[in-house]
Amino acid sequence: MSESHFNQIAIVGLGYVGLPLCIRFCESGINVIGLDVDQDKVDAINDGKSYIKHIDSVTINKLTSERRLKASTKFEEIRSCDAILICVPTPLGQHREPDISYVLETGKSIARYLKADSSKRKKLVVLESTTYPGTTDENLREVLETCSGLVAGQDFHLAYSPEREDPGSVEHSVKSIPKVMGGYTPGCLNKCVDLYSIAMDEVYPVSSTRLAEATKLTENIFRCVNIALVNELKMVYGKMDINVWEVIEAAATKPFGFMPFYPGPGLGGHCIPIDPFYLSWKAHEVDTRTRFIELAGEINQSMPQYVVNTVTKALNQEGKSLHGSRILILGLAYKSNIDDTRESPSFALIALLASEGGLIDFYDPHINAIPKIRKYPKLEGKKSVNWSKEIIAGYDLVLISTAHDAVNFDELGRWANIIVDTRNAMASVVEPNAKVYAA
Repeated sequence: MSESHFNQIAIVGLGYVGLPLCIRFCESGINVIGLDVDQDKVDAINDGKSYIKHIDSVTINKLTSERRLKASTKFEEIRSCDAILICVPTPLGQHREPDISYVLETGKSIARYLKADSSKRKKLVVLESTTYPGTTDENLREVLETCSGLVAGQDFHLAYSPEREDPGSVEHSVKSIPKVMGGYTPGCLNKCVDLYSIAMDEVYPVSSTRLAEATKLTENIFRCVNIALVNELKMVYGKMDINVWEVIEAAATKPFGFMPFYPGPGLGGHCIPIDPFYLSWKAHEVDTRTRFIELAGEINQSMPQYVVNTVTKALNQEGKSLHGSRILILGLAYKSNIDDTRESPSFALIALLASEGGLIDFYDPHINAIPKIRKYPKLEGKKSVNWSKEIIAGYDLVLISTAHDAVNFDELGRWANIIVDTRNAMASVVEPNAKVYAA
């Protein structure tokens, strides 16, 4: 299919998934309207500025200057679009139940503009947000049909294609990562394949939207379960005075039957800490328990408390208590070398340590201040400390939560008093002055 069949598309949600997708389609010759309710993001894009660390402003400015990309808060812009891609958050609720309210509200907002234009071309709606099987062909379809008076598969196309964004990765890009997709009908799938084939190196059609939804969950549950395993091994081997990092390194020399995963202070990012609970919740609808997945979730959720217990023991070894001690959290992002704080275990560590009377600050070379976090509203605006010998030496303990390459761990080893290392970051530092504890 020629590009003329998709002259312009809309992408709803301009975060870590939506913005890279905007850029990829623009670079493929498609005009893109980025829609978001956040006026600050809209203004930044229209001013040619990026608000995501690994996306440079030069790229945004080039695309806006060429009028390939524009941002808006007005959903009526969809009238002129051939396809609408939904990339909005799907968090967990207070009781760890799936919250698809952002998806459904987006569906309501776009439904009134789904009618085919004068060319009679049916619009394509694609959900990219991670969710449980049935969201697209049941929940989203019902909203779109009810609010538009149209019929999916007849008056508009509907599909699901899960995002596989790897923020900050130089090895994998939106273009190179194979794109899985399923359609509500065969015609919907064909339309979805036509669109993504313009921008992606490889597309992988599957038999239904539910299968595509299950694929995304399976990918991240696989990681969740294996990370839970090595987290449990870390605690067991720690009791035996065995370094789990060396164990994994040695095991990884086996050229078959083993894939290395690494422990940490807890799970972060939008997908891995959330997806298992989406499937567990849905499984209850069909009277099934996901015992293995739920156990993995329990282990991973327990890791921040395990780290705090290690901090307490490390301070006690030096004749100090957690209450009243000054503690620096090193690394706020959920993984190294990015500024993405979604579901970062660092926030759980801050909350737990503060609840025990610790005086908590943070340092992150990629994050100047804590953004708005729904679970931790009181932390919003708290600023990163500066990196200097005087400042680092002023803390009773430094807790390494995220190991950014931009951090000089040799300096940390010379300047800090006590270090609790959850990422094996100090392994390459020779004879640090600080006392180092693994967690």
